[in-house]
Amino acid sequence: MGDLSLAKSRIRILALVFTIVLALLSLQLFRVQIFEASNYKLRAVDEMETTRTVQAPRGDITDVNGVAFARSVSAISIVVDQTQISDPAKTAAFVAPILGLTTAEVQASITGTRKYAIVLKNGRPALWEKLTAAMDAYNSTLGSKEIDKRIIGFFPERSYIREYPSGQLISSLVGFVRADGVGAAGIESSMNTLITGTSGKYSYARANGAEIPGSQSEIIAPKAGTTIRLTIDRDVQWIAAKAIADAVKSSGAANGTVIVMDPKTGAIIAHATAPTFDPNNTKGVSLDLMRNPSVQDVYEPGSTGKVMTMAAALEEKTITPTTVFSVPYGLYRAGKTFHDHERHATEQLTTTGILAVSSNTGSIQVGETLGSDRLYEYLTKFGIGSKTGSGLPGESVGLLRPVNNWSGTTAPTVAFGQGYSLTAMQATSVFATIANAGVRVSPTVIAGTSDSSGHFTPAGNRESVRVVSEETAAKLRIMMESVVSANGTAPSAAIPGYRVAGKTGTAQRVDPLTGKYSGYTASFIGFAPADSPRYVISVTLQRPRNGHFGGALCGPVFKKVMTFVLQSEHVAPTGTKVLPVALTQAELQSVKITQASAKN
Repeated sequence: MGDLSLAKSRIRILALVFTIVLALLSLQLFRVQIFEASNYKLRAVDEMETTRTVQAPRGDITDVNGVAFARSVSAISIVVDQTQISDPAKTAAFVAPILGLTTAEVQASITGTRKYAIVLKNGRPALWEKLTAAMDAYNSTLGSKEIDKRIIGFFPERSYIREYPSGQLISSLVGFVRADGVGAAGIESSMNTLITGTSGKYSYARANGAEIPGSQSEIIAPKAGTTIRLTIDRDVQWIAAKAIADAVKSSGAANGTVIVMDPKTGAIIAHATAPTFDPNNTKGVSLDLMRNPSVQDVYEPGSTGKVMTMAAALEEKTITPTTVFSVPYGLYRAGKTFHDHERHATEQLTTTGILAVSSNTGSIQVGETLGSDRLYEYLTKFGIGSKTGSGLPGESVGLLRPVNNWSGTTAPTVAFGQGYSLTAMQATSVFATIANAGVRVSPTVIAGTSDSSGHFTPAGNRESVRVVSEETAAKLRIMMESVVSANGTAPSAAIPGYRVAGKTGTAQRVDPLTGKYSGYTASFIGFAPADSPRYVISVTLQRPRNGHFGGALCGPVFKKVMTFVLQSEHVAPTGTKVLPVALTQAELQSVKITQASAKN
C-alpha cells in the first residue's frame, strides 16, 4: 500500500507540473498571438524588406459649424525602382507627357541604380490610373521575345495633400503646411502635434524586385490626426473679411484687422485681416503676409486706451460720469505741451464729454486723479503687458514699461493712450471686459477637438478675472454710448434701432524700422446692444493714407459687420431707451434746472 500511495503522489505531482507548464506555455502563446503579434509580424516583414509606410491624413480645421477651412485630400506619389528601367531615355519620352512633366525631369528621376526614387509627388489618383493603363497597353503590344523592352518599375505611394477650400478667407489664422507636411504658420503650426496623424505600414510580396499588385497586407493602420473645430463662424468671417479688405483699399492703409468676440465666453467669432495670402499657393508669398497681425503686430492704441483711464478713475471713485473739468486745447506738463486733435477754446466738459469728443488734455487730468502707480496697476489688470491667453503662435505681450522707468511725460501720455503698445487682440479684450460687466475672459479661437473616431471634446472654460466692478462697467458703457451719438467722434458706427457703445482711436504710429513716429493707427472698438452686450467688434487700420481718424475710417466697418452679426444671430434690440449723460457743464446745469422744475 505504501508503494501504491507513493506512486499516486508522484503521478499527482507530475500532473501538477505538467499543468503548470502547459498553463505557462498557453500564457506565452496568448501573449505572442494577442499582445506581441503585431510586433513579431512587423519584425518579420522588416527583415524581408517588404514594407512601406502609409501616410496618415492630417486632421481638418473647421469653423464652428464643421465647415472645413483646411483638409487633407488623397493623392498619389509615383515612385520608381531605377534598376528595372532598361531604357531611361525611351521610358522618359513615353511617361513624361502622361504625367505632365518634361522628358528631362522624368529621365533624371528614373536614371541610376536606386531602388526608390520619386518621379511625381502628390499627383491626382487618376494620373496613376492613366499611367498604368498606358503602360499595360504598350506592354501588351510586345512579343514574348521583347520582354526586356517592357516599361515597368513604377509604383504608387498613397499620400495626402493639404487643401484650403476657403482660400485666403482666414489664412492669417489657419496658416498653412510646408511641403514636408509640417505646419508652418497659424493653427497649422501651433497645433501641429495634434493635427498630425500617425503613419501606418503595410507589407507586400515582391517578384524580381517589384511589388506584386494585390499582395499588400496592412500591418499598422494609419491613424488620422485630430480635427480642430474653431469658434469662427464662416458667414461672419466672410462679411468681416470683405469689409476690412474694402477699407484697406479705400483708405490706402498698409493693413487692417477685424475681430469679432463674444465677451462672455471669449470665443472669437471672426478674425479677418487684409491684405492676406492664399494658403493653397504660398510660393513667392512674403513672410510679412504670413504673419498674424492681430497678435504679432503691436501699436500704440491712442484714444481707445482712454476707456481704461476712465474705468480706473470710476473704480477708484476719483470721478463720476458727470465730474466737470476745465479742458484747454493745450496742456503743459513736464516741459511739454500736449494738445487735442483739433484746436478749440477752453471748455467745461464732464468726463463723459471728455470721452465723447476724445480729449487728450481732459484725459490727462482724469489720469492725474489716479497717479502713476494706480494707472499702471489698472492697465496691467486689463491685460496690457501680458499675453491674452489666446494660444495663437507668435503672440506678443506688447510693451508697458514699469513705473520706475517712466519719465515726467509718460503718465500724461499713457492717460490718453500712447506711450505703451498692445495688440489688436489685447485691445479687443479690454472692451470685452467692459462689455462683460468688468470681468476679463481670455479670448480663444478653439471650440474643441474631434479624434480620428469623430468623438468631439469641447474646449474647457476660459480663464476669467474681475478687473472692475459691475457698477463701474455699467457706468462706463453708458458714457461710451455718447461716442456714437451725433456729438461724439463716431456717429458713423451707430446702428438704427440698437444701442451701441464704443470708442474711436487715432494714434501716432511708431515705425518699427526707424523707431520714430510715422503715420497713424486708426481704430474703432465697440459693442452692442450697449445695455446688454452680445458681441464686441474691433476694427484697426495701420498707416492709412486717405484720412486717419478712427471714427471716419473704422466706424463704417464696425457698423457693417455688427449689423450682420446682430441680424444673423437674431439679436433683437433691447427696447430700453438711451439715457444721455450731460457732456458739458452747461448741459449738466440745464438738466439740474429741469429736474428741479419737475420736482416743483
